[in-house]
Amino acid sequence: MMNLPNLLTLFRIFIIPVFVLVALLDMKSTFFGMPLQNFLMWLLFALAGVTDYFDGYLARKLNVMSPFGAFLDPVADKLIVAVALIIIAVDNPQSLIIVLSTIIIICREITISALREWMASLGRRNSVAVSWIGKWKTTFQMGAIGCLLFKADFFGLPIFLIGEVGLIIAAALTIYSMVDYLVLAYQSEKNHQKEG
Repeated sequence: MMNLPNLLTLFRIFIIPVFVLVALLDMKSTFFGMPLQNFLMWLLFALAGVTDYFDGYLARKLNVMSPFGAFLDPVADKLIVAVALIIIAVDNPQSLIIVLSTIIIICREITISALREWMASLGRRNSVAVSWIGKWKTTFQMGAIGCLLFKADFFGLPIFLIGEVGLIIAAALTIYSMVDYLVLAYQSEKNHQKEG
């Protein structure tokens, strides 16, 4: 069923090709002293973040939560994050921090998505529900990506450096949350075998 929250989620997916196109364009223009290309990429990513907040909020507020929305929302999140990280890593191949963090975050997302699917097929999806550490990981990840896309200093603040530090924290939380989910899944499987 198509409702406003699901439309916002789909909009987030449709932003991705535009985001990639802007990244590939050779723009020389500036916007208030910063490259227009960086500003547009940051703006599109920020727009994706805003729609991510509102699709969940509206689904709860309007009581229109659906299995389709529950499936699509994390897919949209993972797609925009993976694409943004790949673009940032390609643009900064000399930064070991960015390249390694990108690999860690994308590998974790694939692993946990597969783990959740497996647990769901066993009827135990709630065994690997989103934890508080996962929410902190997402917060640092989104903030870091936004800073790395913005790139330019802002009122003397080294935005790119702040983004790199945020990405290190996000990568560390990513590893921690992945281990946490794997342990929860292992314990769930162990308990299930005892009960069986």
